[in-house]
Amino acid sequence: MSSKKTVAQIIVDVLTEAGVKNCYGIVGDTLNQITNAIKKSDIQWVHVRHEEVGAFAAGAEAYLTDQITACAGSCGPGSLHFINGIYEAQRNKVPVILLASQLVTSQQNNDFPQEVDFEAVYKNCSVFCQEISDPTQARQITTAAIQAAINQRGVAVLVIPYNISLEKVEDNSGHKIYHPKPIIRPSDRELAQIAEVLNKHDKVAIFAGQGVHEAHDELIGLAEKLKSPIIHTSRAKDFVEYNNPYNVGMTGMFGVESGATAIKECDVLLMVGVDFAWSQFYPDNAILIQVDIDATHLGRRHPVNIGVVGSSQPTLAALTPLIDEKHDAAFLERCRELYVKSMAKLNKKSIASKSTIHPQYLTELVDKYASDDAVLCADVGSPMVWASRHFNTNGKRRTVISLKHGTMANAMPQALGVQKAFPNRQVITLSGDGGISMLMGDLLTTIQENLPIKVIVLNNGSLNFVELEQKSEGLVDHYTDLKNPDFAKVAAAMGLFSISVDRSDLLEAAVQSFLSHPGPALLDVKTSANELVMPPEIKASQVMGMALYSVKASLSGKMGDVVHLLVDNFIKK
Repeated sequence: MSSKKTVAQIIVDVLTEAGVKNCYGIVGDTLNQITNAIKKSDIQWVHVRHEEVGAFAAGAEAYLTDQITACAGSCGPGSLHFINGIYEAQRNKVPVILLASQLVTSQQNNDFPQEVDFEAVYKNCSVFCQEISDPTQARQITTAAIQAAINQRGVAVLVIPYNISLEKVEDNSGHKIYHPKPIIRPSDRELAQIAEVLNKHDKVAIFAGQGVHEAHDELIGLAEKLKSPIIHTSRAKDFVEYNNPYNVGMTGMFGVESGATAIKECDVLLMVGVDFAWSQFYPDNAILIQVDIDATHLGRRHPVNIGVVGSSQPTLAALTPLIDEKHDAAFLERCRELYVKSMAKLNKKSIASKSTIHPQYLTELVDKYASDDAVLCADVGSPMVWASRHFNTNGKRRTVISLKHGTMANAMPQALGVQKAFPNRQVITLSGDGGISMLMGDLLTTIQENLPIKVIVLNNGSLNFVELEQKSEGLVDHYTDLKNPDFAKVAAAMGLFSISVDRSDLLEAAVQSFLSHPGPALLDVKTSANELVMPPEIKASQVMGMALYSVKASLSGKMGDVVHLLVDNFIKK
């Protein structure tokens, strides 16, 4: 039997049927019908202080749960504020729906105050973007939006004029949400072609990306038969590095010498679920084989010899029986020995020092005392490097970093969404002082929503990663210095438990106390301002750039900075 409902109620009903648990946003006049319907539903409204934070939080929840999550805002500036977090979710290919409420239809297309053309704004960062202009299509369009977000892996934007949201219509549509999970793998002929190449060569390396997230065991099984080192991207860290005797680390800017060497010296590189963007880190002469679920990814970063479409788990499961087990493990053993040496180099600063606090030491303490299933969210900049290199995963821990969109200020907002989705897990951030400053107001959300996230601020008084980029180009650093407040006092004024540390010998006890606090907490750590992020290979241009910086800085009266840089990174060992 059909009954009339408001469009707002129909939309919320469809969200509930799709499994939406939380909706992040800020209320406003044109959103009132939606929030009123949410109040009557099982969906929880999460009241953030800035809409950008809401989008980050929703995207992080969807990233870790693989379930559709919602955010919602009022007309004009309200829903426009979501844009950066929506780009983050879209680039992470996670299912998020944005309910962008709009002016009444009679006020549109007339330059009315607060009017924004949301369809024009969001069409390039969504898989679906449409306005509900006919109230009788509310269920059909909302269902289509959710279908797109779930099955095309991205953001759906639903634009809802206020007058449409309060219209009452019959809700008798038969539209349902489907989430098919087909098994996709290459053809037998393609698998045989790949196996023939892999069987012919001894120095085979496997390059694993985030696409292997459900194929850990199959990946290890294939590496065992091939005696192959496994290199992984930073986005694949959670799924590759644990319980993996074939792991030789990452390549790229965050990588280590062993990972770069394994790729450089292999005869065949098997790329599984990888869309690694930096072509300079690919091998020069190896045979490249690429397996990806998206055919448009094949060969788009670097030319490949064989490209096939398939999900990692069924593809590797079908490929492995075709592989002849190899017995020559010399290449693997060499890469593994180099990996041990590479990690030892990284860990030289992962100890307490008599003076400065090295961020590597801080991160290793977090790794030591974090819970077995902790989630670590890291800001873009140097925090993402320390998290990628020094926080160990174990098959239960997770990391959340803005590695595709590369935005500042992502960690704390994403931690809010993770904590909301997993109230019983420990959620920690490595936040840069520049990043935390951008969206600091949403520390209040930890109190309002009772979200016990643990925020660590790497307080080095600079936009450290940008400063490094300037110096490596031979430039004297400009506009990167930050005059910071006492972040611990700011957090305490908001109601968070807080600690400030500027001595290395006090850091371990502070980390333990901070992590064991039952509620939201902030740890302000005065870290070294001269820490360099060392790439796996240092190019001549980078050496020349640093040398040129040293000369220019000295002539500019910054000789003290040069001395500290040299002492902290090249003399102290």
